[in-house]
Amino acid sequence: MKKKIAFLCVHNSCRSQIAEALGKHFLGDKYDFYSAGSETKPQINGEAVRLMKAIYSIDMEQTQYSKTIDKIPTPDVVISMGCDVGCPYIGRAFDANWNLPDPTGKSDEAFKTVIAEIEKRILEL
Repeated sequence: MKKKIAFLCVHNSCRSQIAEALGKHFLGDKYDFYSAGSETKPQINGEAVRLMKAIYSIDMEQTQYSKTIDKIPTPDVVISMGCDVGCPYIGRAFDANWNLPDPTGKSDEAFKTVIAEIEKRILEL
């Protein structure tokens, strides 16, 4: 049985969605990946969607949506993406906090920097 890895942030619309997509893309044969937040947004961040399509040919809108932690299976490993405004409480400590800056509202370069860092950390799992 594959371990379930969940990436959490507040809105589940950008960093955690990117991590879920890259996890599935690179290591989906080894782990089951999920993302969630303490709140949801109506859609995934448009800049993240555009850049993930351009860089990896991954269309996050086809397979992912913003959801809360109670909507995913109980994870074996929980990674916080970095909570600038306070991490969601999940009933236990996080296994890791990647402390990544939220690129929302910033340049493509800021997004690409965060995406590259997420890829690097996924490949280190």
